[in-house]
Amino acid sequence: MPAAARTDPELIRLPRAPRRRIAHLHLRATTLTPHLQIGRHVPAILARNKTDHREAPAYNSAMVPGVILAAGRSSRMGRSKALLQCGRDGESFVRRLGRALSDGGIPHVLIVGRPDDEALREEVAGMAMSARFVENPGADAGQLSSILAGLEAADVHGAGGLLVTPVDAPLVTPATVATLLAVFGATGAPIVRAVYRGRHGHPVVFSRDVFESLRGADPDVGAKAVLRAHALAIVNVDVDDAGVVGDVDTPEDYRALFGREPGGSR
Repeated sequence: MPAAARTDPELIRLPRAPRRRIAHLHLRATTLTPHLQIGRHVPAILARNKTDHREAPAYNSAMVPGVILAAGRSSRMGRSKALLQCGRDGESFVRRLGRALSDGGIPHVLIVGRPDDEALREEVAGMAMSARFVENPGADAGQLSSILAGLEAADVHGAGGLLVTPVDAPLVTPATVATLLAVFGATGAPIVRAVYRGRHGHPVVFSRDVFESLRGADPDVGAKAVLRAHALAIVNVDVDDAGVVGDVDTPEDYRALFGREPGGSR
């Protein structure tokens, strides 16, 4: 690791001046690849490379619940995306994604759906991890309404942050989730976002510092308004995980990703 640090110190070093933010973390750099296993060594790397000799902000994973957005009508897919199978293994999108969040360090997974979506409610009840169905009676108002429904459910005990991801990106890996949580805990950034080969994706971690901005955002613009308002403070984290940009919105998207027709939705 020391050799990699000398070669590309800017890739792993925290800001020197107080209040400054890392704008981008590259976790796919060639010089780091032999030395860094994403999701396992990131906290230690960040801790060893503090430059102002202060302790890194305390991080409590229990205070960062995860929210899976699954209240859309799936009109372009023609059936519930949350209940589609991931390939031929029989695991639903929502179950696969919930497991990735749980295995990546999220202790409480909240799945936001429509109040009348009994099939999704039943699927959530059968998930092995600590998962809970959250109703969004205002789902037709757009995705922001689901983020807020999840936020209100998560903030009962004073969550320090919220990890948000849509159900139509089911192949996000646990390592990516763990990496985002580690970077969020170490940097204290208001927003931490996954990036794959220059494309912004999900999950996104929102700090408690921007909860009120989310609550006050224009529903017609949604969370994008908050991302734009905090653009200079966002920490973008490059991950070697195509799942962060793998949205599945149509049958064509599904066929391209899994090589078969959509199936398994109830």
